[in-house]
Amino acid sequence: MPIDAAKALAAEPRTGEISWTPKDVLLYHLGIGAGRPATDPAELRYTLESRLHVLPSFATVAGGGSPGVIGGLSMPGVDVDLARVLHGGQSLTLHRPLPVEGTATATSRITAVYDKGKAAVLVMRTDVADTEGPLWTGDARIYVRGEGGWGGDRGPDTRREPPAGPPDRTVERAVREDQALLYRLSGDWNPLHADPEFARRAGFDRPILHGLCTYGITLKAVVDTVLGGDVTRVRGYTTRFAGVVYPGETLRVRMWRGEREIRVSAGAVERDEAPVLTDTCVRYA
Repeated sequence: MPIDAAKALAAEPRTGEISWTPKDVLLYHLGIGAGRPATDPAELRYTLESRLHVLPSFATVAGGGSPGVIGGLSMPGVDVDLARVLHGGQSLTLHRPLPVEGTATATSRITAVYDKGKAAVLVMRTDVADTEGPLWTGDARIYVRGEGGWGGDRGPDTRREPPAGPPDRTVERAVREDQALLYRLSGDWNPLHADPEFARRAGFDRPILHGLCTYGITLKAVVDTVLGGDVTRVRGYTTRFAGVVYPGETLRVRMWRGEREIRVSAGAVERDEAPVLTDTCVRYA
């Protein structure tokens, strides 16, 4: 079996230094669609260095290296074909607001391997801290098609009941035709998002948008719509990737505000609101 669960779980954590600059933050924000309209004061918080605030989902690309879903494939005990890999889910816990520039230590390890029958799910955890203490913890759920069935632990059921009643807010966000090409400049070079031939080999008609790009677009919509544009209020952000977005489509983001959390769903408008993000929650202060 290409995935050796015992070996992956027993492997020593990987530790390395990461750093980022305001330029990296600006590029990430543009990669998730910030800057429309370009002179809107609310958008300049994301696109002008003199007013820069860091959207917490920047943590998924900080340092410019491979995202957790790719990094997990190089861990001991894991040897799988990238074309059979999907990003199943992502969570972030923010320990304090992200600085616009920084150097930190990132420690990554596989914390769980689940047998879903027709697939395996790996959980790659990354803890990041600088000289002042912890910054964030991220969990990437890596879904590997065709690698289950060894009789292992199926793992917890992370699905939640849909929110009750109509949403408090609904917004739409247009995805540019070249959005994936721009987003990949932040470090995720998976050809699934740019190469039509690779995308077809992976089972898609054409390249798809990065799940983490959709993740960022959606968080920005929540922050701008419900949290008054205050990125520092976000304490955590969790989602399950239920479907794909194709560049050029429109996301419809629905939000239900509760006490200290906002439930969220996102769907692709042009495909009858095909689910894209589900079991999604933004925790806030």
